[in-house]
Amino acid sequence: MELNTIKDNKGARKSLLRVGRGIGSGKGKTAGRGNKGQKSRSGVAIKGKGFEGGQTPIYRRLPKRGFNNANFKKSFAIINLGDIQNLIDAKLLKDKANAEILKDLGVISHVKDGLKLLAKGELKTAITLEVSAFSNKAKELVEKVGGTIVSIEKKEQTGKKIKTEKPSKTTRIAKKLASKQAK
Repeated sequence: MELNTIKDNKGARKSLLRVGRGIGSGKGKTAGRGNKGQKSRSGVAIKGKGFEGGQTPIYRRLPKRGFNNANFKKSFAIINLGDIQNLIDAKLLKDKANAEILKDLGVISHVKDGLKLLAKGELKTAITLEVSAFSNKAKELVEKVGGTIVSIEKKEQTGKKIKTEKPSKTTRIAKKLASKQAK
């Protein structure tokens, strides 16, 4: 046997079906694409069940209704215990860490809704951490080495004005009388 005599077994390589090559081939004329229309042309990508021939689909015509938790979900900047230990080893942190310090160091880019501490990695040095949220395992590991976790709440910064209640009518009259008597 020599290299020039080796060939595949019969049926191992199937030749490509050549469509659109006459009626006698069985795949001539429309080349297995049905008849006329957009889908019979090449380069067409009509995706999904919601396509309505270019008309605005019903899921876009109807208004959005109902509750969506994405509007209320809190998004935290995440830091791991191992990252904090690396900063301590590099002498960038000493005895305290919070979101502002970590942002200044470039460890986190956005504070978002606060800082969350997770237990990935190992902490060897006692440190005070000011975080908005933390895992139970992270708290356990920080307290094990003699550190503390201070839980802080980030105040919501909404553009809505706080609605204050109007004082009762009797309170308003009493204030007017008091101001007149003072004059």
